[in-house]
Amino acid sequence: MGIESILGIFFSFVIGVIFGGMAAFLSRRVMFNRQIRIAERKAAKMIADAGLESKGVLDEAKQEAEKIKSTAESGYRERRAELQREENRLSQKTETLERKLDGVEQRERNLVNREKEVESIRGHLGELRDKQLKQLELISGMSSTEAKQQLLEAMEVEMRDEASRRLREWEVGLKEEADKKAQEILAQAIQRSASEVVSETTVSVVPLPSDEMKGRLIGREGRNIRALEQATGVDLIIDDTPEAVTLSSFDPVRRKVAHLALSKLILDGRIHPARIEEVVAKTKEEVETTIYSAGEQAAYELGVHGLHPELIKLVGRLKYRTSYGQNVLAHSIEVGYLAGMIASELGVNVALAKKAGLLHDIGKAVDWEVEGSHAAIGANLINQWDKSPEAVQGAAEHHGEIGTTSIWGFVISAADAVSAARPGARRESLENYLKRLKALEDIANRFNGVEKSYAIQAGREIRILVSPEDIDDLGAMKLARDIAKRIEESMEYPGQIKVTVLRETRAIDYAK
Repeated sequence: MGIESILGIFFSFVIGVIFGGMAAFLSRRVMFNRQIRIAERKAAKMIADAGLESKGVLDEAKQEAEKIKSTAESGYRERRAELQREENRLSQKTETLERKLDGVEQRERNLVNREKEVESIRGHLGELRDKQLKQLELISGMSSTEAKQQLLEAMEVEMRDEASRRLREWEVGLKEEADKKAQEILAQAIQRSASEVVSETTVSVVPLPSDEMKGRLIGREGRNIRALEQATGVDLIIDDTPEAVTLSSFDPVRRKVAHLALSKLILDGRIHPARIEEVVAKTKEEVETTIYSAGEQAAYELGVHGLHPELIKLVGRLKYRTSYGQNVLAHSIEVGYLAGMIASELGVNVALAKKAGLLHDIGKAVDWEVEGSHAAIGANLINQWDKSPEAVQGAAEHHGEIGTTSIWGFVISAADAVSAARPGARRESLENYLKRLKALEDIANRFNGVEKSYAIQAGREIRILVSPEDIDDLGAMKLARDIAKRIEESMEYPGQIKVTVLRETRAIDYAK
């Protein structure tokens, strides 16, 4: 096949493709024109339908507009009528106010005229008063200022005298009523309390089965007695007393530990330093347990809850402390009961009164270790461990050692005095007690200017009445200091003694 034949075939193919494309183009154009005509007919139909629909909407809009217009016109007419009525009412009120204003202006003019008349009358009266004052000054020989001052002074003197008289009457009446009420409360508390006598003897002597035991207690070259004294902190006194040794210590707990440990060693028979240390250690644990149990039992008996463990331990230590033969723990429990009864009569908190009564002598648990009175020591301990102001006041004030006394101080002081004054409660003999009180009074009576002296509160306080003509206020202060110094030099006593000097001036007159 040659090139011409190939070219002929190629041109034939190209021509066929061109004619085929033209035929396809023409057929598509015909179809497109048909679709355009169809769409135009549909559009014309839709336009016609829309024209009809829009005509109906316009008609409805015109009808709605007519309704709104008619409604607005009727509302406008009603509003206009209402405004017309309001305008009429305002005009009427305006006329009424104008008439009232005219009346007020007329009254103001009348008041101004009356004020002028009053001022003229007042001026006339002032002139008359001045004339009368001048005439009175001429008659009396004094000016008005002098007469007024004299009258005021006379009234002041009279009122002061009357006030003094009434105050004295009230004071006497209140004192009588208070004394009567206090006696009733104390009598009621004493009758309601039926506690046992709490006096006991402090054991400081350990009996021995034989005098041979003294040598065994001393040991070879004194090693046993040294080990015992070192372990317990108690002095062991072995003298000529038959079948007995004496324990000496300011600490009652140590003395109790030494007493129990020594009793166990005597029963056991094995006495040597190692055994002594073992027995003393076990005895200390037993005594500590007993102390804590005693404190818990005391708090439970009184219904005092929530005490700090350290306070419970200190309360338990009072089991081995005595005061004039009176067991201090039993005394504290009794004071707690009495304080609760007195508080119930006074209408104050009974639970707080019982707590203050139980803790009032807690300072005696450590008073040989800390300087100061047991009341101040106890108040510091309570403030450290409990933060109860009522209990702190009761402990600090129950002996009247500070200047002020609260209700808790009075309650605890009364309960403490009742417990200590029960017959047989304290082992001090009546003869020694009376001698001590008489010695106090004799010391005070030796000073010049002293009229009478009274030892009260079981010898804890002495009150001295002096002559106001011989001793003034500064002299009373010096006298109190001198008497306190003389008591310190010439007497032996536990705790402290309060010296109170009373200087009183009385003015007495009689109405006849």
